[in-house]
Amino acid sequence: MIPLHRLTHPEHPIHVNPDLIQTVESTPDTVVTMTNHAKLVVAESAEEVTDLICAWRASIVTRGLGIPELLTPELAQVLPFGPRGD
Repeated sequence: MIPLHRLTHPEHPIHVNPDLIQTVESTPDTVVTMTNHAKLVVAESAEEVTDLICAWRASIVTRGLGIPELLTPELAQVLPFGPRGD
């Protein structure tokens, strides 16, 4: 999940599953459209949302490969890397 902040409640982050994001538009506010056609107006720029999505996807790969040292501190706050249960 990636943390985003609604314009109406910027102090409370919402966590969004990036796999369910259909589009991200700047109109001039950033509008995130989900696959169920729900729309979120967020404080982050379209570029910031894109960067969060890319970092989240990269973290999935690093977890799968078992290389936590590639996990950035910013991403570790969103996706805490813990020991794998074998």
